[in-house]
Amino acid sequence: MKLEAVALQMTPGLGLRGAVHLLEVFGDARRIFAASAEELVLRAELRPSVAEAIAGRKAFAAAERELQHCRRHGISILASTDADYPPLLREISDYPPVLYVQGDVQALQGHLLAMVGTRTATPYGQEQCRRLVGGLAERIPNLVIVSGLAYGIDVAAHRAALEFGVRTVGVVANTLPGVTPTTHAHVAREMVEAGGAIVTELHSQSKQKGEFYLARNRLIAALASGTIVVESPAGGGSLNTAAHADSYHRSVMAVPGRANDRNSLGTNHLIRTHKAQLVTSAEDVLEELMWDFSESPQHFAPPPATEQLTADEAGLLGCFRTTDPLSMEQLHELTGLSTGELTALLVGLELAGKVRLLPGNRYMKLCD
Repeated sequence: MKLEAVALQMTPGLGLRGAVHLLEVFGDARRIFAASAEELVLRAELRPSVAEAIAGRKAFAAAERELQHCRRHGISILASTDADYPPLLREISDYPPVLYVQGDVQALQGHLLAMVGTRTATPYGQEQCRRLVGGLAERIPNLVIVSGLAYGIDVAAHRAALEFGVRTVGVVANTLPGVTPTTHAHVAREMVEAGGAIVTELHSQSKQKGEFYLARNRLIAALASGTIVVESPAGGGSLNTAAHADSYHRSVMAVPGRANDRNSLGTNHLIRTHKAQLVTSAEDVLEELMWDFSESPQHFAPPPATEQLTADEAGLLGCFRTTDPLSMEQLHELTGLSTGELTALLVGLELAGKVRLLPGNRYMKLCD
């Protein structure tokens, strides 16, 4: 199956979304290559030239060379149909049909949390990485920190994980066994030796043109249950990662910074626009992710209401028929109330422990 999965990825003219489409239609790579060109055209609506390339197994020689390369360098191949393929990554529409992993593939099965930020990290940002990882390491079993091995916050997050005995995964925009930047090769080696992994979606024959970094960011976001942006200016790759996480309906969190600090403009904007939940401690992260590893299942439960709801608050709460989040737009359509009226009532429901604000300005009803 590995050979077929890699050959599917390397088939000329197919592309990522084409490969994903075929997997959705046929189930796995072996069935795809067992199909005739006519069947590929009729069932999957492929172009005849691409269907002929698949039926003729045009990429098998290159795929065999790739398998030999991976064996030489100790690189594991994970097909999307393998049991060890990361389950959260499989949920996105443009998941990689193949992952190349150096290190322990089981590192992709833990409680994964992404931590990203600017390449020009300040001592404040580096210390926040260390504080958060240290606090989480004491509370979360099988914690895995995911980042991109870049300069700044990324490598600070990896180093903090190593310091506190937490496995860490680096998602890189280059082919293995190397890493970019090369100055972090020793960090990557320590990560692998400590039970972590280095991951890429690029096979060794990929042409390096420098355009893979934004695509890499989606993998960082998709692998993890949540993403923390520690420091970010008004633009940058970490905000792109946060946008991906939000689009996948994963938790987005941000560490606040000083109002006049350039490296905090992006994080403060995420918090101000309700695109990210403000976090300053491990407890904040646990509450946001609703991860409960305490002896008492009520440890992270919302506090009980101290006041009886008003009639208007109770009416608004009745719009939440399930625990599925509702946006402000949906609540406006359901109630006919203005944004100001809705905001005032939602604040009351939040204080009463009845609803919770989620990233993307959505609200979720909390169980009684």
